[in-house]
Amino acid sequence: MLFTQDRTRTRELYRSAWRKHLAGEPLEPLEKQLASLLEDHPEYHRTVQGSDDVLDHDFTPEDGTENPFLHLGLHLALREQVGTDRPAGIASLTRSLLLKHGDGHAVEHLMMQCLGEFLWDAQRQGRAPDEAAYLERLRALV
Repeated sequence: MLFTQDRTRTRELYRSAWRKHLAGEPLEPLEKQLASLLEDHPEYHRTVQGSDDVLDHDFTPEDGTENPFLHLGLHLALREQVGTDRPAGIASLTRSLLLKHGDGHAVEHLMMQCLGEFLWDAQRQGRAPDEAAYLERLRALV
């Protein structure tokens, strides 16, 4: 399972999927998704292929590095939302944004900014994310 409370196991899944991809080994469906995300993010290859220290590293704004695992996880979460159209209407909004911008990866980054903010705010306030407000924020991007 990908979404676990065990940060180390989650990060190792990304690393394992990438190693298998590079070796040409067969991949499970989730591993294929992870490898595809990593193909789109060559800036993370060195981190994912690096030492085991990355498994326990705390990526903070203060150290000037983005958390690649969080970034990739937000891509994956957004793709799941769009694929299941949950919250209802997000798939249609995504299509509209794709028509406007034409670049799927850039659209995901715009949408992920909103997703990250809403998740952070919900966590900070100790409540579930407000799906209606999230969709409204995404509509504003169109």
